[in-house]
Amino acid sequence: MKKNTVKNEYTNESISSLKGADRVRLRPSVIFGSDGLEGCEHSVFEILSNAIDEAREGFGNKIEIVLGRDNDITVCDHGRGIPVDYNANEEKYNWELLFCEMYAGGKYNNNGGDNYEFSLGLNGLGLCATQYSSEYMEVTIFRDGYKYELKFEKGENVGGLKKEKTSYKNTGSTIHWKPDRDVFTDINIPVEYFKDILKRQCIVNAGLKFELTDENTGEKYEYCYPEGIKDYIEEIAGDKSFSEIQYYTNEAKGRDRADKEEYKLKFELAFCFNNEVNNIEYYHNSSFLEHGGAPDKAVRSAFVSAVDAYLKNNNLYNKNEKKIVFSDIEDSLILIINSFSTVTSYENQTKKSITNKFIQEYLTDYLKEQLGIYFIENKADADKIAKQVLVNKRSRETAEKTRVNIKKKLTGNIDMNNRVEKFVNCRSKDVSKRELYIVEGDSALGSVMLGRDSEFQGIMPIRGKILNCLKANYDRIFKSDIITDLLKVIGCGVEIKAKHNTSKDLNSFDINNLRWDKIIICTDADVDGFQIRTLVLTMIYRLVPTLIDEHKVFIAESPLYEITAGSGKSEKTYFAYTEKEKADIISKIKGKYHIQRSKGLGENEPEMMWQTTMNPETRRLIMVMPEDAKKTSDIFDLLLGDNLTGRKEHIETEGYKYIDLTELS
Repeated sequence: MKKNTVKNEYTNESISSLKGADRVRLRPSVIFGSDGLEGCEHSVFEILSNAIDEAREGFGNKIEIVLGRDNDITVCDHGRGIPVDYNANEEKYNWELLFCEMYAGGKYNNNGGDNYEFSLGLNGLGLCATQYSSEYMEVTIFRDGYKYELKFEKGENVGGLKKEKTSYKNTGSTIHWKPDRDVFTDINIPVEYFKDILKRQCIVNAGLKFELTDENTGEKYEYCYPEGIKDYIEEIAGDKSFSEIQYYTNEAKGRDRADKEEYKLKFELAFCFNNEVNNIEYYHNSSFLEHGGAPDKAVRSAFVSAVDAYLKNNNLYNKNEKKIVFSDIEDSLILIINSFSTVTSYENQTKKSITNKFIQEYLTDYLKEQLGIYFIENKADADKIAKQVLVNKRSRETAEKTRVNIKKKLTGNIDMNNRVEKFVNCRSKDVSKRELYIVEGDSALGSVMLGRDSEFQGIMPIRGKILNCLKANYDRIFKSDIITDLLKVIGCGVEIKAKHNTSKDLNSFDINNLRWDKIIICTDADVDGFQIRTLVLTMIYRLVPTLIDEHKVFIAESPLYEITAGSGKSEKTYFAYTEKEKADIISKIKGKYHIQRSKGLGENEPEMMWQTTMNPETRRLIMVMPEDAKKTSDIFDLLLGDNLTGRKEHIETEGYKYIDLTELS
């Protein structure tokens, strides 16, 4: 009798294991953190890091990288050459261990004073994992008087090891490979990734030169910082720093736990305070620590402790004032830490954070001590730093109060009819169809309301000229009922810009709460109308610029002229939006015609409003682009700001263009 089988039966035979290349090819995100472009980029860094480790050991001072036309990559170093010949201890060829076995490498005894004391790659995974995840990999090595060649396809070796006696100028390894689209969803690594990663490696490997060639464009790039982080921090700081650059370097030994082995730590750090830029970067064993970990915790603790102590000791806090937080310091701080250790606890294989307890504790104590000495010996610098940190702190607190007040003012239901004076909603709840017309005054409200399609078009009248949001501070802006009402109707909150953009948490902005697909500014085609349009556009640019970036803001063109030709049943009306259009229309009319300068919006007939300004089939809308808004803001600032000389020069050179407009108005 045939035995019945259960579809979802879970038995001992249900358990299986991945073997060989499948361990990476089927689960790349386990090793590289992602099966997308980021994971592919990390696989490249694994090969690059081996070349960098060789250079740091003193073998070779130049690494060449080629980005090929077919998403293929070449990394060539001038180190000692990867050992690939027979290994009597392991009773295997080293190429099999390094390229085809996980957890095999020459960096496991680095804490015992062996090769690669301070190494980027410690886990013995990168070379093998990248080979496994490649469509193909070709390896050429010069060492021991021989040229060695290897080839792999889809994680499998093709043809074994080729070895021939040869003469050469330099030892070294060249690896040429193509990431596999069967493994990664995206292998099109942009040249910007290489430019960024190579620059970072120059920062932390003083004197090491990288040469990058992009075969897609023919461009070549070279990177080298002879003095490492010293050169880099001077480049970032420019001439805007208000404190001298401080540079420290030290070495130490310690352990993460009493029962763990002792290991070596060496590091260099540099910092200064700057009014224009802020930047904090951590590197460990040459790997950029995007998420920091131990050194970041040390910096936060040490700087807050040292600066807070200075403020207290010099009575710089106001009575009952709250203590500073790290973001107040970070707003003006440029700091680079470049550390190395013989034992490293990375958070995971992507090496973006380290967790070494000893490194954190040692750096914290060392930094506190050095900062204390620095503040005592350089009182002028210390006073400037303390003053700026307090300015940052008080600005942050003011911005937080503003955010809370704004949230209270802008909180409201989507049904604004009873909350915002004279706002006229539309019936549709489908945000993808809804349009908000911002119109000039009550008279325009009447004609636009009668001319609109009430299904999807809402109207918000502007009562007079609104505040110039370029110059006003947030407190003054949000005391304006017109502005807060308009923001309520728009619905997505505001974007508060704090110093160095470190206060992103202060924003109440969420584009998902936007209640309209289009926001259309609709004003008269005269000087007053243009000014109101500019004020509204400036408000949007200052408070909700993302709406412009997302192409949600438009200007409705109103016709300048209404031209009537014929009479009776044959009478036709044309609308001209420019002088050229007026001339073109007149040239085509046979017989008599009548030209009338277009009236203000409030005087237009509803049918005309629908046809010329509101009907999606016949209206003309100008999409406001980010560069348009920026230019408008700059010109508006010139015309209404504090630059009197600039305004006078602008009027002298440009004013004649607008004389006709003033006469027409």
